[in-house]
Parts: sequence; C-alpha cells; structure tokens
Amino acid sequence: MKTKYKRIMLKLSGEALQGKKDSGIDSSALTSIAKEIKGVYNLGVELAIVIGAGNIFRGVERKAIDHSTADYMGMLATVINSLALQSSLEGLGVDTRVQSAIEMQELAEPYIRRRAMRHLEKRRIVIFAGGTGNPYFTTDTAASLRAIEIGAEVILKATKVDGIYSADPLKVPQAKKYRKMSYIQVLKKGLKVMDSTAISLCMDNHLPIIVFNLLKRGNIRKVVCGAKIGTEVS
Repeated sequence: MKTKYKRIMLKLSGEALQGKKDSGIDSSALTSIAKEIKGVYNLGVELAIVIGAGNIFRGVERKAIDHSTADYMGMLATVINSLALQSSLEGLGVDTRVQSAIEMQELAEPYIRRRAMRHLEKRRIVIFAGGTGNPYFTTDTAASLRAIEIGAEVILKATKVDGIYSADPLKVPQAKKYRKMSYIQVLKKGLKVMDSTAISLCMDNHLPIIVFNLLKRGNIRKVVCGAKIGTEVS
C-alpha cells in the first residue's frame, strides 16, 4: 500500500496507555496501540514516537512540589511509558530503541540526533523519552522539536476525539469541527491542540500537524496513507 509520508512523528498522550483504568498502564490498551503502530511500521514508514505522562504524573499537578521538580518527575514518568511501549513492540517483533533526554544508561540510550536518524534508516522505531530534558516544556514541544531535528514530514497527534473542535465535543455536543486550520488560527483561538511553543515551532519550520482519534482502530494507518480524517494544521 502506498503511503503519503516516509518519516513521521507520532505523539501519544500518556492517557492512551491507561485504557479504562483511572491511572497507570493497562496491558490491553498498550498491546492494542502497539499492534496499530506495527501495522504502520509494516508499510515501510520510518516512525518516531513521543509519549506523554498524564497516566502517571502531570507536571502541572503540584501543590507541595515546586514547578521544576514536578516537571522533572513528569519527564521520568515518560521514560516509564516509553519502556512499556518498547517492550510491547519488541514482543511483536518490532525493533525499537528508547532515547532519553535525561541520561540513564542502564535503561535507555542518551538522545543523539545522528544516532536516532541512523536507527530510523535501519528500520527501527525510535521512542523519545524525557521530554526536552528541561522543565517548563511539554511533551508536545518535545515532539515538535524532535520531529524537526530528525526531518519528520508530519506530526500525528493522537487524541480521544476525531479532530479539533471549537469547544470540547465531549462536553459541548454542538461544537464545530474544523477540517483544516492554519497555525495562526489555532494560536489566536487559544485551542488546546498543542501548547503555543509547539505550534510556533511547527509554524516556523512548516511542519504540518494532523489531529485524529487514536481510539478508532486503523486510524493511524489511514492518516499515513493520506485519508482525510481528523484536522490538519498547516
């Protein structure tokens, strides 16, 4: 099957791994996502992934913890999610490498751009963990930054809804869905697609973002093959 993109960045939320659980990692949800990713990998696409940490710890959820420390804790949680996804993918026979922005050599490779690109060329999936390695930056920004560094053609932002809406469609049934938007429109409307730093990075580097529903089976494959689903920001 012909694909629209050769190299992609897939941005997953941590919540995607918790399935129906209140927090943590649900093994069935993890396996389901790994199978979807393998299906795309089998098309010959070079695939990089960034995962959030909302299923374990959110840096913004802090009271007795200062902002920087909380953000570092969130970065560590992304390593847990990345290792879980790596294990699940390798159980399906897919070569995978985890590269962390925070060095922990017993668990993951340090992030080295040239090495990451070599892995992709050798048909290995690369999972970028540890955010950017700096507090005050989200995993959305990490996904944008790494995507630009490795020369990805698009960011696929997998969510719980099928695109960008004028309001939360789970709370406002009459919310309007946008098929296509410009970066400036997203910033001006203050839509919570990705944080403003991530959107600005993509805008400055002409990197398109496609927001789509991860929960519908086969959607990652459809987007990679050029199907018009979700919302494109370009």
